[in-house]
Amino acid sequence: MIVASVIGFAGNEGVAIFRIKVGKEIGSAALIADGYHARIDGLASLGVLAGALGVWVGYPLADPLVGLLITIVILRILWESGKSVLSRLLDSVDPEVTDEIRHAVVHVSGVMDVSEVRIRWLGHRLHAELNIAVQQNLSVEEGHEIASAVHHELLHRLQYLATATIHIDPANASGEKHHRSDEHSHDGLPFHSH
Repeated sequence: MIVASVIGFAGNEGVAIFRIKVGKEIGSAALIADGYHARIDGLASLGVLAGALGVWVGYPLADPLVGLLITIVILRILWESGKSVLSRLLDSVDPEVTDEIRHAVVHVSGVMDVSEVRIRWLGHRLHAELNIAVQQNLSVEEGHEIASAVHHELLHRLQYLATATIHIDPANASGEKHHRSDEHSHDGLPFHSH
C-alpha cells in the first residue's frame, strides 16, 4: 500500500505539473483545472497512506481525520478552479493582461496613446480590439504601418493572443466618445443613435 500510494502520488503530481504548465502557456483554464484535479488525486493517494499508517500505529481516528483534511483541500482547489473556469465562461480577463497590452503598445513608434482596450477569451485564445492615437497629420498609409507594427508587437508579446483589431484615431479625436453618433433621424425612421 505504501508503494502504491507513493507511485500514485508521484504519477498524479507529474501529470498535474505538466497540465498546469501547458495550460498556463496556452491560456487554457480547463487544462489548468484538469491539472489541479490530477493534483487532488495525488494528494488523496498520500492521504490514504497517512490514514492507513495512523490506524496501523494505533490511532483509529487518523483515517476519518485524513479524509476530512482531503475534503477541505479538495473544496479549496475546487473553489479556485471553479472561479477561474466560470470567469473564463463570462469573458473575464485578468487586469494584468490589459496592462500588458497597453505596455506593449505604447512602446511602438508613432503611438501617442492607447484610449481603448477590449479583450475577451474564445476558448484558450485571446481576441483584442484597440483604439490607438497617432499624429493627426499622418497619411492613411503611415497610420496603417503603425497599426501593423502594433499588431506585430502584440502577437510577439502575448503568445495566447489570436487576433488584434487596431483602430487608428487622430490624437485630437482619440477614443470611442468621438465615434458615437447623437440621436438623429433619416429616411423616415424614428429618432435613433448608432
